[in-house]
Amino acid sequence: MFRWGVLSTARIGREQVIPQIQDAENGVVTAIASRDAARAEAVAARFGIPNVFSSYDALLASPDVDGVYIPLPTSDHVDWAIRAADAGKHVLVEKPLALDAKDIARVIDARDRNNVVVSEAFMVTYHPQWHKVRDLIAEGAIGRLRHVQGAFCYHNVDPDNMRNKRELGGGGLPDIGVYPTVTARFATGLEPQRVQAVVERDPTFGTDIYASAKADFGDFELSFYVSTQMALRQSMVFHGDKGFIEVNAPFNTPDYGDTRVTVFSADHNSASIHRFPRARQYRLQAEAIARAARGEAATIFTLEDSVKNQKLIDAIYRAADKDGWETV
Repeated sequence: MFRWGVLSTARIGREQVIPQIQDAENGVVTAIASRDAARAEAVAARFGIPNVFSSYDALLASPDVDGVYIPLPTSDHVDWAIRAADAGKHVLVEKPLALDAKDIARVIDARDRNNVVVSEAFMVTYHPQWHKVRDLIAEGAIGRLRHVQGAFCYHNVDPDNMRNKRELGGGGLPDIGVYPTVTARFATGLEPQRVQAVVERDPTFGTDIYASAKADFGDFELSFYVSTQMALRQSMVFHGDKGFIEVNAPFNTPDYGDTRVTVFSADHNSASIHRFPRARQYRLQAEAIARAARGEAATIFTLEDSVKNQKLIDAIYRAADKDGWETV
């Protein structure tokens, strides 16, 4: 079994990633670290994790850990990914890996010099619904793809939440703007050339709380909006000249509904529905990383792909400061 260590007791780890790693066919969580020893002990007791550390460095030095999952605040992702790689550990680090595409080069260097696997945690790329969307588009199920439309919103005005702290890498685009971009790129295999955008910041937090962007992919356009202060919504629609694909709850289930992909005909008189009720994307992600770390055949989200996605997010910020197109 691949032995995972977890740096911090963050909610996404407690509620999503740790439970699904514990259910994985090839991995188990053997260690957890927190600067708050009591919190680490509580999480360890909940999930039967045998090793508890009161410092992240101590976990990285443990011989009982093969790889680490890092759900720390965004501002810490790059540095701790590098430190973990330098400790000889394989790394799964929460998205966004970085706040600037240029910073990912340091992580790539650490990966290569230590010969370890390092991957950004885009769990959606492991979900069978997104493989189905990609196959449908490639097969011509909706004809020529002309437009992709996306939305991802939630409402969070808690001043103590890291998503509302600019110094910790908070904001809508880093937290959720990365999902419409990564899924559009994954499903089509294409990259954007230029972008236009509007970004609104909270006057108190300083973080971006609303963004609307249009990206030119050459063959099609992607338009999407995200917000951290709007009603809950997730949607992705791929519109072609012979039909369209609607992805329900495209990023997080079941919070935003059941997982299904619906293909509508051009006249809207017929539809085929594909459901994925038992898919567990965090488990699939952990299993793929473990296989790759063991040298087995596995397709994972690469750091080179991380650079491409972050370049688009960077360009959206730049585009918001000008009138017109910004090159990605």
